[in-house]
Amino acid sequence: MKLLLDTHVWLWSLLEPAKLSRRARTALTQPKNELWLSPISAWELLVLAERGRVKLDSEPRKWVIEAIARTPAQEAVLNFDVAVRSRDIMLGHPDPADRFLVATALVYGLTLVTADEALIEAKLCPILGNSASGPTSFVSKKIMK
Repeated sequence: MKLLLDTHVWLWSLLEPAKLSRRARTALTQPKNELWLSPISAWELLVLAERGRVKLDSEPRKWVIEAIARTPAQEAVLNFDVAVRSRDIMLGHPDPADRFLVATALVYGLTLVTADEALIEAKLCPILGNSASGPTSFVSKKIMK
């Protein structure tokens, strides 16, 4: 299976793996599965750090670069197809990162791993839900290392 990590799932996999459900943890660690990461997740994390919604143990840009290097994932390149497709994604909220992640999953044929109930309920792309993770709103969480 080809799995696209939502931003919070990416962070949880690095910092707080206990927040991942058994199903998500198993999927992320199975060698037969391919992990994918969108540049939008790096952008979203930097925006959240700038706004003080995420606390990291080092300067955010440095942290993101190191986190990308530690993540065994392929880059889901942000291309014109993803950009155009993102405009077709209608969610109940205006979060551009979510629109880009759903478009990325559709363009690349990936399954989005997320705990975001809005994305799970929207059923706009294949989803592997992280139902046992507790709170599903990433924005309200502070990630500390």
